[in-house]
Amino acid sequence: MSDLATARAAVEGGVTVVQLRVKAPTEQVVQAGRGFRELPATFIVNDDVEAALELAADGVHLGRDDLGAERALGAGLLLGASAASVVEAREGQALGAAYIGAGPVWTTPTKPNADPPIGFEGLAEICRAVSLPVIAIGGVDASNAGDCIRAGAAGVAVVRAANDAAAVRAAVDAAL
Repeated sequence: MSDLATARAAVEGGVTVVQLRVKAPTEQVVQAGRGFRELPATFIVNDDVEAALELAADGVHLGRDDLGAERALGAGLLLGASAASVVEAREGQALGAAYIGAGPVWTTPTKPNADPPIGFEGLAEICRAVSLPVIAIGGVDASNAGDCIRAGAAGVAVVRAANDAAAVRAAVDAAL
């Protein structure tokens, strides 16, 4: 299934935000992102401010080492920042992020070189430390999404569970 087809199915299952995650030069990210803007969801591009602008995305999510926050904010893009600690979450908030992507909460096969898992306690600490919405990421699926919400997260991000979006959405809704 293509990224767009997966995103379309996830939106049909109740997803409200889709993120295009393509580790490639800007031109290839733009090519892969065609059609996402038409989905009835907030559209975020991962790591690439220029691609986000070319695709008329709603926002861009930048990792700790990614550049372009000032350009993104100046262009009116919604800015997301990654954090695996309270210090990083506070840095993201000070940078002007609209939300923090906190994790990985658990290990995940989709990012084998990720930081060590922060678990529920790390997630809860980040949620208490910032005034921004915190989105739990890393190993999240329908079986644990509700626990992330109960730990203080405003939402969850999924990759592997995108095809099971309706179940994830039901777990989140039940925890609210």
